[in-house]
Order: sequence, then structure tokens, then C-alpha cells
Amino acid sequence: MARARERVGAYIALTKPRIIELLLVTTVPTMILAEQGFPSIALVLATLVGGAAAAGSAGVLNCYLDRDIDQLMNRTKRRPLVTGEISPRNALIFGFVLGAASLLWFALLVNLVSAALTAGALAIYIVGYTMILKRRTPQNIVWGGIAGCMPVLIGWSAVTGSLSWAPVALFGVIFFWTPPHYWPLSMKFKKEYAAAGVPMLPVVAGDRRVAAEVMAYAVAMIASSLALVPLASMTWVYAVVAAALGLWFLAACIGLYRRARQPGVVKLGEMRLFHLSITYLTLLFLAVAVDPFLPI
Repeated sequence: MARARERVGAYIALTKPRIIELLLVTTVPTMILAEQGFPSIALVLATLVGGAAAAGSAGVLNCYLDRDIDQLMNRTKRRPLVTGEISPRNALIFGFVLGAASLLWFALLVNLVSAALTAGALAIYIVGYTMILKRRTPQNIVWGGIAGCMPVLIGWSAVTGSLSWAPVALFGVIFFWTPPHYWPLSMKFKKEYAAAGVPMLPVVAGDRRVAAEVMAYAVAMIASSLALVPLASMTWVYAVVAAALGLWFLAACIGLYRRARQPGVVKLGEMRLFHLSITYLTLLFLAVAVDPFLPI
């Protein structure tokens, strides 16, 4: 029994559940905004289950394709494919089954638009990011991060059966959020990425340049969050919260830049910014979810 639990835990670990949690945090608020209220529980559950399966498939296949570099990095060397808990063949089958199941699930229980968007997200992450971009360009996370933006489009289309400019603004929020979220982590582990031959921007550029680009993306992210106000007829409450959260996050990005400019600074505080970025996104989408219920 204990061995079976360990085996199941290893398969779950392959799906990268923390990433799944973050993706689902953006899906439900988007569905609430699209509905201008709470959608049916059945639709929400169907969308979340399908989204979790799709994200899990992407995580598993990413682990399969990156198992050679995962064993070179301390951050990833305990993944099940590296330790041998799961064979590459079984992981490949598991990943494909999860992906196919997610597409069929969306097509049958949600709608074809959401199924097509899910297929696009899988293709972007597995082929575009993992197979093509990750090992070839320091802009890998920028364009590969498009896959992480897709849940808002999927959530919106699940409710409406179509797309509009409002989910595009939310797409922009996550797109521009991704570099300020991921590059601080890459700064922390840049020696490991370098040893594995992955040209993340912090590997090929100095801390000052990386911090400057983080600030630029943060500004674009804030602009996208405020663009939602006219596009989705958000209340002044959301506008104030989005602006306050954006300024808070930008201040942290500026702090990183200031420390990066100082020669000899050992502690840049990059992981603080990494964790703060998760808090920012969670609170912003909480504001998105609450706004339709405000009597204003």
C-alpha cells in the first residue's frame, strides 16, 4: 500500500501541481467575469478538471523532454524521471493520455472553442517552448509563456463560447507578468541553468539588464490590468485595487533594479520578488472575481 501511494505521488509530481494551482487561480475569476456572476457549478468543475488534465499533460511531457537537463540542476534533480521512480516510457504514455483526455473532455463537456484553445496551449508549451525555444533563445520564457496565458481565454470561451477584448486584456496581464515572475527565479539559479546549457536571460545578460527588463514588463502588465476597466466595464473598486497592486509590484521591481546597479551586492532579493509576483497575480484575479458582485 505504501509503495502504491509513493507511485501515485510520483505521477502527481510529474504533472507539476503547483503550476496547475496557479493556472486554475486565473481560470475561475475569468469565468465569473464572463458570466457577470457565478457560472454553473457543473461548467466550472468541467473546465477546471479539463484544465488540470491539460496542464498536467504539459508538465509531464516537459519533464520527459527535459529529463537530461533536469538531472544537472539541484532544483530539478529529484523529479521522478531523474530518480528513476517512473520510466520515460510510462511518463510519455501518461502525458499523452492526459493530453488526449483533456481535449476530449473539453470537446464533450465544455465546447469546441475551449477544446481548440487547449490544443493550442499544449502545442505552444510542449513544442514551442520545451522543444524549440527553451534551449535556443534567452527569450524562451517570454514566448513560451503564452501557454500560461491561455487559461483565461479558455475560461472565457467556456462561458461564452467565443472571445472578446476583455479576456485579451487578461491574457496580456499574464503574458507581461511571466518574465517578472520567472526571471527572478532564473537569477537565483542562473549557475544551474548555465551548467545545463539553458540560455535563460539571466545566464546571458547581467543582473542590471535583467532587472531593467523586469521593470519594463511590469509596466506593461499594469497597463494591461487597467485596460480591463473599460473593456469589461469594471467598477472603480477594481481600478483602484489593480493600480495599487501594480504600483506595489513595480516598487519591488525597482528595488531589484537598484540593488542590481550596486556593485558587489550579494543579496538581490530575487526570490522575494518571485514570491511577491504570485501574491500579486492571486490578489488581482481575486479582485476580478469580486468585481461583478459589487453593487456599484
